[in-house]
Amino acid sequence: MKTKHFQKCILISTFISLLVGLSACQTESNQSPPLPEVTIRSAHSSWVEESFQTQVVNLGLEQLGYQVEPVKELEYPALYLSIANNDIDYSVVYYRPGHEEFFNNVGGEEKLEGVGVLIAVGTQGYRIDKKTADKHGITNIEQLKDPEIAKLFDFDGDGKANLTGCNPGWTCEKAINHHIEAYGLQDRVEQDQGNYTALLTDAIARYEAGEPILYYAYKPHWIFAILKPNQDTIWLEVPYTDLPENLSDITTEETTFDGKNLGLPAASQTLVVNKEFAANNPVAKRWFELVQIPVDDMNAASLRIKDGENTPEDMRLMAEEWAIENQAQFYGWIEEAKAAGK
Repeated sequence: MKTKHFQKCILISTFISLLVGLSACQTESNQSPPLPEVTIRSAHSSWVEESFQTQVVNLGLEQLGYQVEPVKELEYPALYLSIANNDIDYSVVYYRPGHEEFFNNVGGEEKLEGVGVLIAVGTQGYRIDKKTADKHGITNIEQLKDPEIAKLFDFDGDGKANLTGCNPGWTCEKAINHHIEAYGLQDRVEQDQGNYTALLTDAIARYEAGEPILYYAYKPHWIFAILKPNQDTIWLEVPYTDLPENLSDITTEETTFDGKNLGLPAASQTLVVNKEFAANNPVAKRWFELVQIPVDDMNAASLRIKDGENTPEDMRLMAEEWAIENQAQFYGWIEEAKAAGK
């Protein structure tokens, strides 16, 4: 604890020094006029990674002169409703294309605006351990129709393969259940739902004990640092693209990566902002448009969270570290956002 406190003190001192240096480099002529006192309210879901992302965004807002309220934790779709009702100004949770239903159900573009790309495209789909895949020639989720194949992944003794799935209410929960029905797997596969992190931790324990595992995965996420692609686990293909109604216009081309149809489209993470707030705060909106966290950086942050750095204080510390490590880009964005207020 003392070491972490010391590191935090050093980091804060470094961060303040950077801010002072930045201010000193600015001439009076190119400084933007001070922002009016505006308080920004943000929220994210219980997925802890979103807390780190929100702290990165809020760190920039603070440097731009905004007052930032303590971050709230809300689940979707209630989070979208809060933004539409002007109870919250923005969130980092707009996953596209998966969250269009949440977005549209609370008023769509009349009340909300999708801004920027916080996390670029990441793949998602089903993975199994490579040892089992190689031994039994498993490459496609449809092979789980075979009761002998399904039995390999049955760890609760009910005759069905246990597929480690998503939190109730998440878009991936609906997509997985849709796939189970669409591919005729109702009698052979069941989705285990609950806390996604806890479910994956159980899957890792089974893998380390030499047991087969089957799970849903989304990149960026720490699971790819623990169970390494093509070394520990592989993607499973699907027989054809078939998605819930709200994603029914997704094509096979959009769910195919490196020659494999993973059944789900790539997803990017956008900020969702109250429409009125975005119109009235061009500096904040420009910041939202600019700030971006690379997938590899997000994977690294996700692993640290999994390893125990998961408190609000840890999230703030990690955000400050990230800003320092990427200071040239970070402060370039700050200056460009300021220009939107001139």
